[in-house]
Amino acid sequence: MTGQDSVLARMLDAAHELPPWLVPQFARTHAESLGASTATVYLQDYDQVHLLALTDEAKAGSDATALKIDDSDAGRAFMNLSPVVADAGDGTSRLFVPLLDGIARVGVLEIVTSQPAQACDWTAFAAVIAELIITKGSHSDVYFTARRRRPMGLAAEMQWHLLPPLTVSTPRVTIAGCLEPAYEVGGDAFDYAINHGVAHLAIFDAMGHGIDASVMATVAVGAYRHARRGGVPLDEMYTTVSRAFADEFGEDRFVTAHLATLDLETGGLVLVNAGHPAPLHIRGRKVLRTVDGPPALPLGLGDDVPAVVQAELEPGDRLLLYSDGVIDASRGEQRYDEELFQNDVEQVLADDVPLAEVIRRLNRRLMTWRGGQTRDDATLMLVEWQSPDLPGIRP
Repeated sequence: MTGQDSVLARMLDAAHELPPWLVPQFARTHAESLGASTATVYLQDYDQVHLLALTDEAKAGSDATALKIDDSDAGRAFMNLSPVVADAGDGTSRLFVPLLDGIARVGVLEIVTSQPAQACDWTAFAAVIAELIITKGSHSDVYFTARRRRPMGLAAEMQWHLLPPLTVSTPRVTIAGCLEPAYEVGGDAFDYAINHGVAHLAIFDAMGHGIDASVMATVAVGAYRHARRGGVPLDEMYTTVSRAFADEFGEDRFVTAHLATLDLETGGLVLVNAGHPAPLHIRGRKVLRTVDGPPALPLGLGDDVPAVVQAELEPGDRLLLYSDGVIDASRGEQRYDEELFQNDVEQVLADDVPLAEVIRRLNRRLMTWRGGQTRDDATLMLVEWQSPDLPGIRP
């Protein structure tokens, strides 16, 4: 066992009862035992614009210590999922290592050292810190609070705790999603599950705004999960969820939705479109087509068996689902329409960045076009089917 391996083993052994708010101090102390001058943990803020430095007690540092993701070495590590070494000019090096949960981005670990900064020496260390943040943050508010640069509305609080992780990856499929406005979102949500050979995908947009919309979205997502976990087929799932929603709210409220399944062995997509814009089928760096078909009524308004839309994906193809809030924007006389959206999609795809970064950059372009404001919630979910083969487990 190498010296670093023994330190990592001691870290894991010492972390069993470590309080969540002491993880940044824990990271600094053990980094120093490996020869670093110091170490700092940065977490992404909710709208994925800044990386926020944490104090030793896992509180957000001052605005002066926040780093812009689009304009910093730490941001480059975050965006590209790979370490970045920067010369500090004083005989020390600064190494920025992404904190990852699988491929889901948690933040960045900064290591300051006077020794040669070899990224491979610190990647495993950063993986331990990321897992501590994820597992210990699940029973504490400290990281939820630390990621906020401004107050969050109650409806948004409810929505963020409704969501699955923003990014997930398996050998066959990768999924990434986002919501805006991050601090005021109310009625939009997305959900997914990867069950054996099928990826289940859904996005929702409850009518209205605020708490009422958030409650409706919560019921819709809950009914969808209940039906999905009960093994209900996709067309029957629409009917089941729609009836459950109508039973709760009557026939004067509704939720628009996409409900879909992707066969991970064949790339076969089955979709029910209940009131959203048609998803985009992407191949390479271009939008191949829209996945059009007969629409169903929004959830809560219909209980007939819906028409399903089918498409075939090839390995490497992507599917982009989005709510109408993405294209429900205007600037003076100009409306942000499907053509502008598809152009922005292709502009971002040309950057050739990881899937989660495609979503983040696309979302930032949309917010920039709107002048930083949005009059409706907007949801994006990007899915990449990677391979029909599932590799075996190796020792």
